[in-house]
Amino acid sequence: MIRELARYLFLFILLILAQVLIFNNIEFSGYINPYVYVLFVLLIPFNTPGFFLLISAFALGLIVDLFMGTPGVHSSATTLMAFSRRSVMALFSPREGYQSGTFPRILHFGPEWFIKYTVTLVLIHHFTLFYLEVFTLHQFFGTFLRALLSSLLTSLIIVFSQFFIFRR
Repeated sequence: MIRELARYLFLFILLILAQVLIFNNIEFSGYINPYVYVLFVLLIPFNTPGFFLLISAFALGLIVDLFMGTPGVHSSATTLMAFSRRSVMALFSPREGYQSGTFPRILHFGPEWFIKYTVTLVLIHHFTLFYLEVFTLHQFFGTFLRALLSSLLTSLIIVFSQFFIFRR
């Protein structure tokens, strides 16, 4: 139990540092910004209590907000993503259900399940993030395109991380 907690605390800190030091400096044409820190919410174990998931997602978003100077935008989007996670998991639940001791990883449930799970939650996060950031419908289609392209890049990075970082 303590070992798992230490592992996820390390992942929490590592993803914040990667986001702040590396991924915040990546921007393509002003439209594509990868937000890979959401990987923490995606990979947290299935049996994590809901309140802990929401509190850790809020803390993750709040820390990113502090580094980026965006008061409440990332924390709101990340908290909504964490809140939606249980519904998305139920939507894409395997026939036999989720068994105790398994984790939301590509090696446990296969690429098809993981891609649907990741893309859905990343889309929820990014659309919330970008529309809260502009907070107007005046630039609706530009924001829509920005959220869609950023979601695509973020999802690709997350899926590839499963093949290269989280191998057996």
